[in-house]
Amino acid sequence: MVRVEGVHKRYRRGAPVLAGVDLALGPGAPVVLAGGNGSGKSTLLRIVAGCAVPSAGRVTGRPPVVGYLPDRFPAQLRLPADAYLRHLARIRGTRPEPGLLDRLGFTGPRREPMATLSKGNTQKVGLAQALGAGAGLIVLDEPWAGLDVAAADTLAALLRDAATRATVLVTDHTGRAAGLPGARHLRLAEGRVAEAPAPPPTASAVAIVLRCPDPEQVRRRLGVAGRVENGRLHLRAAPTESDPVLLSALRLGCSVESVGPA
Repeated sequence: MVRVEGVHKRYRRGAPVLAGVDLALGPGAPVVLAGGNGSGKSTLLRIVAGCAVPSAGRVTGRPPVVGYLPDRFPAQLRLPADAYLRHLARIRGTRPEPGLLDRLGFTGPRREPMATLSKGNTQKVGLAQALGAGAGLIVLDEPWAGLDVAAADTLAALLRDAATRATVLVTDHTGRAAGLPGARHLRLAEGRVAEAPAPPPTASAVAIVLRCPDPEQVRRRLGVAGRVENGRLHLRAAPTESDPVLLSALRLGCSVESVGPA
């Protein structure tokens, strides 16, 4: 059991970000932390994961191996995806699980620098390193950000499975976590955490049809689930990711034929 006991956090002379957080976290069901922008969610996750030190209070029961995904995964890396996963596995004394990338629908090159990957594919590498660590504690900050619909559904299944053996703590602004069965929902406000009801699930997907000079290459660059049919690129994206996908497609020389519910 991971216990957060009287945790406070203040940066320099600013107002307290966390003002006495008490939590008991254990396996059995994913824990979803909600809160407004700037409420301190990422700060609390870093403290739980052991990546930041509280100004007061403590975290006890943290297992020796933690799988952590920050809200801004370092994408501009020279290491290729496979080499990066092997490197982290060696640091942790575990074995890499390359099959996780396949399950998440990774479509990028595995032997070229990660700096060349799309946002979606970079996020999948970040998830693979966190979920494939054999960790007793998994802390994921906005894990659905940038994922296509198929990968988002796969992530939900992976989290349900991981929660049976490990403590799982996530934040989510996309609404996807609302569909996690049995999840425990918390809300952070004014520096304190309280139990919260599960929010209603959001729409599952947006269907996008594009005309592109090289549809298959564009699909790989975008890192979004889709198919090429009759010269058109058909994509499915999460509602919160449809606008970034459309913007990226336009920059790659595509024109938009239709956008609507999947």
